[in-house]
Amino acid sequence: MPDLPDADLPYTVLSCAMSLDGYLDDRTKRRLVLSNAQDLDRVDAVRASCDAILVGAVTVRTDNPRLVVRGEARRAQRVAEGRPASPHKVTVTRHSSLDPTAAFFASGDAEKLVYCASASAGRLRRELGEVATVVDAGSAPSMTTVSADLAARGVRRLLVEGGQAVHTQFLTGGLADELQVVIAPFFVGDSRAPRVVGDGDFPWNRDRRARLADVCRLGDVVLLRYALSDRFDTETAGDGWT
Repeated sequence: MPDLPDADLPYTVLSCAMSLDGYLDDRTKRRLVLSNAQDLDRVDAVRASCDAILVGAVTVRTDNPRLVVRGEARRAQRVAEGRPASPHKVTVTRHSSLDPTAAFFASGDAEKLVYCASASAGRLRRELGEVATVVDAGSAPSMTTVSADLAARGVRRLLVEGGQAVHTQFLTGGLADELQVVIAPFFVGDSRAPRVVGDGDFPWNRDRRARLADVCRLGDVVLLRYALSDRFDTETAGDGWT
């Protein structure tokens, strides 16, 4: 795995939607819809601006996301620019329990990358076959290792869409340049449900406040955009924000 200075890592946007009390989901089997059509179109534009989309393996298993650019005009624009219609798809796991028929693997023609612990690499390669490239990320995969390898593969802009453990690791590792949070107009009210982040030593705390760069009302939700690094102002022009 390459060892790159922070400046050479992908510009990384963390994106999530949460309830008023900070939850990503509830404890029911029914999918919890936190966003709305207007915001989903915005997210599609942000996806189209990126080279890769990363989610944790838990998200792949529980949400079964497709992680593709949906807008035809955006897909066509990417192809016209010599890029695949949708960004590469990336997931990280310490176990070897991913379904090769999941939408993550079955949807779209973009490259799929699975970063895993060394102990799981052999089995995952056998189970996933040709549907993904399995990357041995060492005994305990870290998001720093993953980010450095993605940079070496040409990924300049990375969109991270969860879940809780992944967001926590990117934030506590100081790897995020930007945070986009959508607030849904309701409460979950169940402490057993997953929150946006878990426990950790975050660079932004009571003594160091993150910079709020933008606020945008999108129907019945509110989007907050935070600048988390000094690359924010110079690296985000034309990213589909407007």
